[in-house]
Amino acid sequence: MASGAWAQSAAPKPQASKAAASKAAPAPAAAPKPVVDYGERYTAVCAACHGGEGRSEMPQVPSLAGQHSFYVVTQLFLFRDGRRNDHPMGAAMSAMAKGMSDGDLRGYSEAIARLPAAALTAASTAPGAPPRDAARFERGRQLTTAHRCTSCHGPDLAGGGQVPRLAGQREDYLQIALKGFQGGTRLGYTPAMNEALSGLTAQDLDDLAHYISGSLSDGK
Repeated sequence: MASGAWAQSAAPKPQASKAAASKAAPAPAAAPKPVVDYGERYTAVCAACHGGEGRSEMPQVPSLAGQHSFYVVTQLFLFRDGRRNDHPMGAAMSAMAKGMSDGDLRGYSEAIARLPAAALTAASTAPGAPPRDAARFERGRQLTTAHRCTSCHGPDLAGGGQVPRLAGQREDYLQIALKGFQGGTRLGYTPAMNEALSGLTAQDLDDLAHYISGSLSDGK
């Protein structure tokens, strides 16, 4: 009996062995987060209005081809915060951006920055632009020089960094933006832009937009 009792007490207990094994085993590795393709997201979410290659065919909606990621992420941030109410599509953009994380804002802005500016420069005129009026185009060119637009946006109006590309942008969108900056309703760079546009008439702003829209750079 004694030897039998000793054998029973010495035998391993299955439950205890399983518990020890579970403590010793490493925790299963967390599943890797799926990689988000923001180029595909742009196509699914943005292209219907801004164009598949970033060349907008929709009135008052900006083209995004050739735009700079720093500028784009700033605008998306303002839309997400509901602070871009200067545009007719501001409410729709704010609703779309409201649920985006900071990573989403960066992802979309980087995808947009990869849209080649050649989508704009391949055309003889910018999307939505009326036929070029030589007199208005020249007045706009002179205003661009007189009001030092190229000192920030560059000699080809292609911008860079936090300064947006203007060349080849839709004329109707530029009209909205210029009037918003002059009136102080458009956020971002407001003091500098307000000063640059000081004293310009409504016709001046329209001529400026006409020139900028038709002034297509070399795809930088």
